[in-house]
Amino acid sequence: MASPADTSKTNKLERYNSYLRRLSSAKLLSASSKLLFRATLLATILLILLLILHYPIPLSIHSPSSFSSPHRSLLTSFPPSFSPSLSRQIRLSATPRRSSGLSVLVTGAAGFIGSHCSLALKKRGDGVVGLDNFNSYYDPSLKRARQALLAHHSIFILEADLNDSLLLSHLFSSYPFSHVLHLAAQAGVRYAAKNPHSYISSNVAALVSLFESAAKSADPQPAIVWASSSSVYGLNKKSPFSESDPTDKPASLYAATKKAGEAIAHTYNHIYGLSLTALRFFTVYGPIGRPDMAYFFFTKSILAGKPITIFRTADGKDVARDFTYIDDVVKGCLGALDTAEKSTGSPGGGPKSGPAQLRTYNLGNTSPVPVTKLVSILEGLLGVKAKKNVVTMPTNGDVPFTHANVSLAAGDFGYHPTTDLAAGLRKFVRWYVHYYGIKLKPSSGEAVAA
Repeated sequence: MASPADTSKTNKLERYNSYLRRLSSAKLLSASSKLLFRATLLATILLILLLILHYPIPLSIHSPSSFSSPHRSLLTSFPPSFSPSLSRQIRLSATPRRSSGLSVLVTGAAGFIGSHCSLALKKRGDGVVGLDNFNSYYDPSLKRARQALLAHHSIFILEADLNDSLLLSHLFSSYPFSHVLHLAAQAGVRYAAKNPHSYISSNVAALVSLFESAAKSADPQPAIVWASSSSVYGLNKKSPFSESDPTDKPASLYAATKKAGEAIAHTYNHIYGLSLTALRFFTVYGPIGRPDMAYFFFTKSILAGKPITIFRTADGKDVARDFTYIDDVVKGCLGALDTAEKSTGSPGGGPKSGPAQLRTYNLGNTSPVPVTKLVSILEGLLGVKAKKNVVTMPTNGDVPFTHANVSLAAGDFGYHPTTDLAAGLRKFVRWYVHYYGIKLKPSSGEAVAA
């Protein structure tokens, strides 16, 4: 009988071939895995780059506000650099629509006066870029509402702090603003007792930071119109207040910082040839205003049935204010911008070519009104009787009256306030009840519903 065939060699060969096939498969799988990993990594990098281009990380932000913003970052950029997307937004917002239009950087653009001025400039065809730090001195949600309104009109607000000198230098060196309307400041007389350092930071240090960058980083230097205050008249007893009156007796830290600002402005005008115009505002009021102002929180308290505090002087007289409606103030600000002459300094802060314009103007209503009359008008418009708590005015910085002489502004750029207090408060109350969703009694303020 024949012996069975020897298959051991064949089996070994088959096992070896099987091993080679498994090894080849493993190598192929490994190579495929590496290729897939590299492709995935490359796709991830490309995706990140696309996200950065479309949703750029913004500049440094120094705001205590907890509200979110599409341009907020926890990182500080040294030196600051704008992403292509952010640069396009700034350039688009800064470009005038009319041939003779201005290109204006508005600081404090989410504030009361700043937002109104920004809208007025944009509507007449000027380029406007806003800058604001959205601080929490009062409810930032109101500032966000103003920001949304400006965005609706294609006005971009850069959320940043004026004390960020690197950011300012980059902004001025990269974008040729013809003008600056500097309205950012720490406002309020009584708040200084709680947070005095905020006034130095916002009203003195930030002003120096702005003037420094405008003088040394801009080419050409812009003309600057900035917000001083009627508070600089301090304990002055002469009435009405004129720009030539002495301002060496400020009655509050706020007033002192504004007085210091005027002295600083003189220095930068003298040394660097900056064209500078200071505007002394007198108790500005109106729609989308500041909640810390008397007319605003009186309205809130009256509607809530809470008592309001009305001050009288030590000799029993009513405290009076030269209440100035926001639309009149906006016209004054635009008039000051339109008549501002060019700065005369050299790029980099070099020698100036000659004297530069240095001006100061009152922007008031010229008709002081007792605060008691303001309350009476509000009572009629709201249809609610106020609960009044009349007390003697404390010696904490407030002054008994303000009264503006505006003849200088009238002569130089046609400033003529036209809105009386009753008409202005009617417009404010109409906005207030609409914004906060309040229904007034049918018998109250017929003109409010008109």
